[in-house]
Amino acid sequence: MNVYTISIEETVVGEFNVTANSEEEALEIARKKYCKGELVLEPGETQYKQMAVMNPCNKAPNWIKV
Repeated sequence: MNVYTISIEETVVGEFNVTANSEEEALEIARKKYCKGELVLEPGETQYKQMAVMNPCNKAPNWIKV
């Protein structure tokens, strides 16, 4: 038997309200809050899932939708 390393990737979506004077300012406020841990996605709504066997020869993995 062989041992394989499997990677699982999920795209999680969360929505947050931000008060700002422009879209650019809203994104900057959200980015700062996210970096500080003030905006957290868990448990969010999972939008997409995929997994792949990680190849030992640095070849690109073959991701499959879960």
